[in-house]
Amino acid sequence: MSHPSVVVINPADSVAIALRAISAGDPIIDGVLAAEPVAPGHKIAIRAIRCGEPVLRYGQIIGFASTDISIGQHIHTHNLAMGEFDKHYAYGADKKFDQTVKTNRKFMGFRRADGRSATRNYIGILTTVNCSAHVANAVARTFECHQAAGHDPLARFPNVDGVVALTHTTGCGMGSGKPLEILQRTINGYADHPNFSHILILGLGCEVNQIGGLINTASRRDHLQALSIQSTGGTQKTIDAAVDIVNGWLEESNRFSREPIPVSELCVALICGGSDGYSGISANPALGVASDLLVAHGGSVILSETPETYGAEHLLTRRAVSREVGEKLVACMRWWEDYGSTQGASLNANPSPGNKRGGLTTILEKSLGALSKGGSSNLVDVVSYAERSDQKGLIFMDAPGYDPVQVTGQIAGGANLVAFTTGRGSVFGSKPAPTLKLASNTKMFEIMIDDMDINCGGILEGTDTINACGERIFESLVDLASGQRSKSERLNFGSSEFAPWILGPVI
Repeated sequence: MSHPSVVVINPADSVAIALRAISAGDPIIDGVLAAEPVAPGHKIAIRAIRCGEPVLRYGQIIGFASTDISIGQHIHTHNLAMGEFDKHYAYGADKKFDQTVKTNRKFMGFRRADGRSATRNYIGILTTVNCSAHVANAVARTFECHQAAGHDPLARFPNVDGVVALTHTTGCGMGSGKPLEILQRTINGYADHPNFSHILILGLGCEVNQIGGLINTASRRDHLQALSIQSTGGTQKTIDAAVDIVNGWLEESNRFSREPIPVSELCVALICGGSDGYSGISANPALGVASDLLVAHGGSVILSETPETYGAEHLLTRRAVSREVGEKLVACMRWWEDYGSTQGASLNANPSPGNKRGGLTTILEKSLGALSKGGSSNLVDVVSYAERSDQKGLIFMDAPGYDPVQVTGQIAGGANLVAFTTGRGSVFGSKPAPTLKLASNTKMFEIMIDDMDINCGGILEGTDTINACGERIFESLVDLASGQRSKSERLNFGSSEFAPWILGPVI
């Protein structure tokens, strides 16, 4: 239900969401008057709620009243708290049985020799350890365009999107257990990513994360080379040797050209960052429509950010294709509960100060809004961080909610595009898979127009619909896959956003 100043998402809800700044005494809905000022995106009670009673948004529990709440009062951190309640997992209860894919839709992509498709054509430089990051960045800078000097080293290679160094801050001072396993799986996921035509791995020589451990597990060894700084003779000699290697690859990389490829080969990473009270009303459900369209065309989407699905996981388990898949998701939630407890952290600490200023209160509320990015299709698989699924459809990847870490895992897991919704205005981009940015509200879109690709704010204003906006997002993703550059690409985001998940102590 929509009104001039508020929106009520579900008839069962006990709150409305302010569409503008509301003053005390303003009419809200059905004779309800605001009892106090309410900021845009924040919640206002549309019925009396007694202390301890659940508060509903999206028709779901987002927390419990920590004091008696009167009609028209502002609901936020001062009177809404977490609490325990039964989640009915009902594995597979809402599973769809007719998901026949019939489509001839194509995008213009690159076809690799092993048959896989790509949306970009980069040469990548990866590092085993932080100690080789400087050398990797120096090599990549050699191939940057210097417009002031009229020098573009890639001018003769128009099909090459760039030479990119993706460095990180770990690789040594770590044990050989799960932390190393995750790092190597992440680096291997990038080394194997079809958006790279060639990969150069740079190591120091004495680190825990040895080059050999990566090379021996790589599946595309034909396009991969490695250098050790200690064996090559130091910094400058390694830079020179690496530049020679990349120069030798450019001609071969440039031979790849775009050709028609089925949309079913697209895999989109779904992410929300800097969310506000509008994200779950506009941008996220619109992206959910686009997700369903891609799945209907035979493609895949990767939903992630486990701590930002916490409290809403029962809505996913109901769509699981099997009990086993649903139970894998619940096991992820239990792991995060234990992990948070051992680290002295509550999962309800996830909503950031910016999230709260934008109107979000509890992790339950944030998770319910975030989940809508995944649309309504079946949950076909649950995978570990940076793990690739062999399934088509909606996939869940266990990962932190921190944007760069999450997207790094999704790209390592095979995503060749990224769709990023934001309400507060996150600045983000990624390589080698480009990012499409979706604004939840018009005000932020207009302020940050150089960063945002699509405005979903018309949904709030009544000039757009969730379905129409979702269809535009889907078409924009197909255009992005075909080579149209996103705003974050024009700003050259992506090199600094590579951030593998770091677990365990630094020793």
